[in-house]
Amino acid sequence: MTTAVSPTAAATHDSPYALSHLDVLEAEAVHIFREVAGEFENPVILFSGGKDSIVMLHLALKAFAPASVPFALLHVDTGHNFPEVLDYRDRTAAEHGLRLHVASVQEFIDNGRLRERPDGTRNPLQTVPLLDAIETGRFDAVFGGGRRDEEKARAKERVFSLRDEFGAWDPRRQRPELWSLYNGRHAVGEHVRVFPLSNWTELDVWQYIEREKIELPAIYYAHEREVFQRNGMWLSPGEWGGPKDGETVERRLVRYRTVGDMSCTGAVDSDAADVAAVIEEIAVSRLTERGATRADDKMSEAAMEDRKREGYF
Repeated sequence: MTTAVSPTAAATHDSPYALSHLDVLEAEAVHIFREVAGEFENPVILFSGGKDSIVMLHLALKAFAPASVPFALLHVDTGHNFPEVLDYRDRTAAEHGLRLHVASVQEFIDNGRLRERPDGTRNPLQTVPLLDAIETGRFDAVFGGGRRDEEKARAKERVFSLRDEFGAWDPRRQRPELWSLYNGRHAVGEHVRVFPLSNWTELDVWQYIEREKIELPAIYYAHEREVFQRNGMWLSPGEWGGPKDGETVERRLVRYRTVGDMSCTGAVDSDAADVAAVIEEIAVSRLTERGATRADDKMSEAAMEDRKREGYF
């Protein structure tokens, strides 16, 4: 078992060999990818074309270079995803010669295994297709781009997060991860969710994107877009059920801090048209990206934790 560099390790800038904080985070993530490759038989990377999954894939490519990434990609498509993000997803998978498994929420609705919600939001409906894809693909480790700074339930989760035979998460079964030692042991039918970006912040992600010159879907930068306001968020019109009577569509200069289902992912007013401007904007923000722009996390105080207990990301 290799030894990882802890992200909290002290590094004095007086030393010519000192690592930057991004170097330390990168080293930890690379170590995690290699640990999983050594411990598990059939891992898969959750890849939506969102910024965190893009950074995660970039790290995986680094971890195994010059060989190819030994894992497939998996995306749970709600049917209400942003077209720009889906285009990026398909183009990236093809560019790196990676297998892409797509689990479709729409297919589950069509065959009666899921029922459309009254509010049109499909993000909470992703759990069943995800668990079905994990079982069908016999994946024993599933990489996710979740970070502890995003939301309080995610802050409670370990890097290696054991899920039971039903895909459910039990906080009481959390395992210690002292000295960056990860325990991937699991029973038949169980699997482990793995979060290489756990110790990253939104600002770290963007600084890494700038340093590595990582391409992102254009909607992460300021652009003019038709939006309407609902519950304090700017949402995109679409077949999912927006806008309703009394909701006025207008054209505004916006960008997205996080990307999910169009029905619950809000844009923010912004003129940040490049990475440097986004970093400057995030550095002074007092709201997390999910707290500011994700309606599905506002359904209740424990919305995310409740969904994670059922098998959600």
